[in-house]
Amino acid sequence: MNEPHDLTSAATLRAEFAAALDDGQRSKWAAAFATVPRELFVPRFHQQDDKGQWFALSDGDPGYLETVYSDIALTTQLDEHGIPTSSSSEPRLMLAMLDALGAEPGDRLYELGLGTGYNAALISSVLGDDSVVSVDVDPGLVLLAQGRLAAAGYRPFVLAGNGTEGVPERAPYDRIIATAGLRRVPPALLSQARVGTVIVAPIGYGIARVVVSGDGEASGRFLSMPAFFMRRRGPALNPDFPGVETAVGETTAVPVSDVIDRLRFPLSLALPGYNSCSWRDATGRVTGVGLWTEDGSTATAHATGTVRQIGPERLWDTVEHLASVFRDGTPAHEDFGLTITPDGQRFWYGDPKGPCWPAPTD
Repeated sequence: MNEPHDLTSAATLRAEFAAALDDGQRSKWAAAFATVPRELFVPRFHQQDDKGQWFALSDGDPGYLETVYSDIALTTQLDEHGIPTSSSSEPRLMLAMLDALGAEPGDRLYELGLGTGYNAALISSVLGDDSVVSVDVDPGLVLLAQGRLAAAGYRPFVLAGNGTEGVPERAPYDRIIATAGLRRVPPALLSQARVGTVIVAPIGYGIARVVVSGDGEASGRFLSMPAFFMRRRGPALNPDFPGVETAVGETTAVPVSDVIDRLRFPLSLALPGYNSCSWRDATGRVTGVGLWTEDGSTATAHATGTVRQIGPERLWDTVEHLASVFRDGTPAHEDFGLTITPDGQRFWYGDPKGPCWPAPTD
């Protein structure tokens, strides 16, 4: 039987952890990370060994507490196929998002994606329980998080439901944060915001920060750091790699490694919700990549310069377009922005009149 962790050791690790996250920046949120016991929210999590096999680490296991207070995301739930479905995000990224949010005591905050409840606890420690509303699609996670929040001394308003719909009866909100990967800012949340409300949300492989300027209107830029949050769950078709191999080969001059390297972020905006994989040789060199979207569109590209694509959307054509826009180097996340109007949402590069890509409407 595992021995529970020592409370003094946990407090020491927590203080060191918070100081390292803050790194001298004097963020007001650093005190929250030093106060809220992360271990209460992740009593058990999953890690992968060097062969990619999952194993569980629980309170009392060797290295458990040190891992909890390290700057890594912790996978807290797997589905029947071993696919992660919930996690506690990377703490440094959580701190950056909270800093970008700029919430102050007295602000009413809405969180899309309760997850473990750790982020809601951090926010409650600064804003107070009555100011925090958090929703998660998974009733089981909500029940667990609610108990852990109470054990830590926090009681924000939490419930199970579709987080993109918000909680209108508790609106309007001064700050809105999402901790689940989105394709756009949900329109329902815009309708529950005030003029001046700051929204921070993971979109694609980045974090957008926009400020509401009017009815259904907002604009802003992406934070400088890359990020990937688990996407909201929904039906999707698997890639049709056997089918794509029957398509006529085309030629490309775009290096296949660009898809998983320098074009990765703009591709996540131009092809919302896309998935990718890569094949490598014994030396680790990328020999090919695969792309697919939930409608069944599939593309493969090989280091030889041969491309094949099938489905409703020609995915590699989008890669070619991005390669023509970003000819040299890796475009910086903070050079991308998001403009929202009642007519739709669009991502842009450089300035709102630069190259742009529409956000999906579903």
